[in-house]
Amino acid sequence: MTKTADRDAYADIRESVRALCARFPGEYWRDLDRERAYPTAFVNALTEAGYLAALIPEEFGGSGLTVSAAAAIMEEVHATGCNGAACHAQMYTMGTILRHGSPAQKQAYLPGIASGELRLQAFGVTEPTSGTDTLSLRTTARRDGDAYVINGQKIWTSRAEHSDLMLLLARTTPKEQAVKRTDGLSVFLVDMRLAQGAGITINPIRTMMNHATTEVFFDDLRVPAANLIGEEGKGFRYILSGMNTERILIASECIGDAKWFIEKATAYAKSRELFGRPIGQNQGVQFPIARAYAQMRAAELMVHEAARKYEAGGDIGAEANMAKLLAADASWAAADMCVQTHGGFGFAEEYDIERKFRETRLYQVAPISTNLILSYLAEHVLGLPRSY
Repeated sequence: MTKTADRDAYADIRESVRALCARFPGEYWRDLDRERAYPTAFVNALTEAGYLAALIPEEFGGSGLTVSAAAAIMEEVHATGCNGAACHAQMYTMGTILRHGSPAQKQAYLPGIASGELRLQAFGVTEPTSGTDTLSLRTTARRDGDAYVINGQKIWTSRAEHSDLMLLLARTTPKEQAVKRTDGLSVFLVDMRLAQGAGITINPIRTMMNHATTEVFFDDLRVPAANLIGEEGKGFRYILSGMNTERILIASECIGDAKWFIEKATAYAKSRELFGRPIGQNQGVQFPIARAYAQMRAAELMVHEAARKYEAGGDIGAEANMAKLLAADASWAAADMCVQTHGGFGFAEEYDIERKFRETRLYQVAPISTNLILSYLAEHVLGLPRSY
């Protein structure tokens, strides 16, 4: 898919997203950033416009769009200077529910999510002791009659305070008893509205960016057995499809960030004059901007390829990981270049660069570290010995 074809395919969506985001300029995000407040008005606007229901089929009240369309939405959100981290989980968690949820679960939850009546924006996977070693997580779910009793802790569970539902991964079979390393984990859809104060404690974690992230404690939380997604013990396989979708969407957000930084730097280099001429006339300023642009375009092609292969039903482990790696590198390189181009003004709050700089730095670490991606490619693509 060429750049031109992609733009033509989603031109209307991109234009509409940009028009919506224009209602939330830099001042809106700066005010929230100072207070570390959740962008409720922005999330509500995206919900009302139907963008957060992009991947929900029309039969359940969603838009029934492709992953490529969802990626275009998130890219444009970030290219305008906004930030989709407050709500993007509502898109990528859909893969697990749509592919592995029962008809009854879909009917019970998807219409409410699509309409905005319910928020599914929390994804409980990472734990303090295991990090990205998901197979070593310790949160347990024990069957007790018609319910599961859950105990444990999750960390970096963003948006838990602002979500009605959480997709939770817990161990239902002790690791030493599992036949395969990937067995024994199960996925649950947890109704947070019923659980807070009755088995769930949420503690906010203040970070360098406004990301509404938390740690969540489960203490004998009872979850109806009907909320088990798919088969018990098969949860790790289920969330992989959601994780691949997540990596495509995060990668597209990084592309949007890179485009924002490049546009900012280009405009400033044209207008800022020193020694009687625009600084953009100097190759020392030109070349980093041009290199960032080339790096972004190359990463963008990988994101398109990952989305195309996903929609064709192929195994996209390699493509999704490479898309996220290259796009995160491109956005970080563009961010660094943009600060350097602006000099001291790059650190001034009113330019929004320092905020976006902090926000895009996250993607070198989350939702998966670049080192883990390189390890995956080395082992599963290049056939090198397993390193961990």
